[in-house]
Amino acid sequence: LYSSVAVSSVYGKPGVKLSPTLAAFTNGVATHSMDFDDTWHPATHPSGAVLPALLAASQMLPPNTKPNGLDFLLAFNVGLEVQGRLMHFSTEAHDIPKRFHPPSVVGTLGSAAATAKLLSLSPAQCRHALGIAASLAGAPMANAATQAKPLHVGNATRLGLEAALLAARGMEANPLILDDIPGCSGFSAFYGVYQPKPLSAPGERHEFLLEKQDIAFKRFPAHLGMHWVVDAALSVRNLFVNYAGSFCPSLIRTIVLKIPASKYINRPFPSSEHQARHSFQFNACAALLDGEVGLGSFSEGSIRRRELRELLDKVVVEHPEDNVANFDKMYGEVALLLHSGDVLTGKCDTFYGHWRKPLSEESLLKKFRSNASHVLPEEKIEAIIALVDNLETLSDSSQL
Repeated sequence: LYSSVAVSSVYGKPGVKLSPTLAAFTNGVATHSMDFDDTWHPATHPSGAVLPALLAASQMLPPNTKPNGLDFLLAFNVGLEVQGRLMHFSTEAHDIPKRFHPPSVVGTLGSAAATAKLLSLSPAQCRHALGIAASLAGAPMANAATQAKPLHVGNATRLGLEAALLAARGMEANPLILDDIPGCSGFSAFYGVYQPKPLSAPGERHEFLLEKQDIAFKRFPAHLGMHWVVDAALSVRNLFVNYAGSFCPSLIRTIVLKIPASKYINRPFPSSEHQARHSFQFNACAALLDGEVGLGSFSEGSIRRRELRELLDKVVVEHPEDNVANFDKMYGEVALLLHSGDVLTGKCDTFYGHWRKPLSEESLLKKFRSNASHVLPEEKIEAIIALVDNLETLSDSSQL
């Protein structure tokens, strides 16, 4: 389980391999390092908790038992399905989280389920894998906006992989851990009002969540909530430029943000990269000042700019009752109150990249190429794109 044999690859490091569990951990941390990974509703980061475990496991298996591309895709879908089902069983999970960071909870179970499927564990072993994973799950929201937050995804994918491997070796856990057991906390320890429902029986039609629920892919590396205020800020900035001829901060008396009440992303004066990624105020002001938000927006030099701090001083936050902390219902509004008495307002109900307004294939590939270019040459990037496009035809998914 904790072999020192290095067989699994590390993202962006062609010459580096680690043991499977350490590779899953390292790649999971990398996935969430900039808060740039995918998300959905109820809120979690579904892929980062599953994909690194499957990649590590596929390289771990002997040559004559390598899973093909279809096996890999099915295991990946199972990992996402388990996460989504568990979150749909709780009303608490539909709102922006207050206690546990969702990938650390459902992601660990999703990783265990996906790996168990890839390894062809028996039904009993699968139940035990999920039970073991439940004992390894959970991380507090208090560590959001710190360097520790990416560890949540790294641990989720690693610990889920470990849970499946332990179950494969005979370790047992409570097989009813995901049931609603009166008088005993199982998965309900993480989510209140937990009411699990049975899935359809084998042979009956089963609709996977991915058939009806799209994933949101972010345009810039920050907490999902920031995308609403950035689009609203860019909208009002255009109005301001048309009004004044250019963006002139001295004409602004007050900047009013109308956002949902959520403490960990309400940060008036962020002092670090990770805090800036989780600050409504910072992202709104960065968009106003620069006309965009991107990788460079979260550098130390950008965060500490005098012009940006002056804009942050003008921000006032309001929490309208109709703006709930829910990624399917919230909105962002940015109003500029000018010294002249005029008021300019921008509002965003659905940003570009939301599941209701998903990124185009062109935008998604542009994002991938831009990120990958920091660690891989162009020919490697295009080879990855071609491999993923034809994943279902691969005879050996470890080629990924």
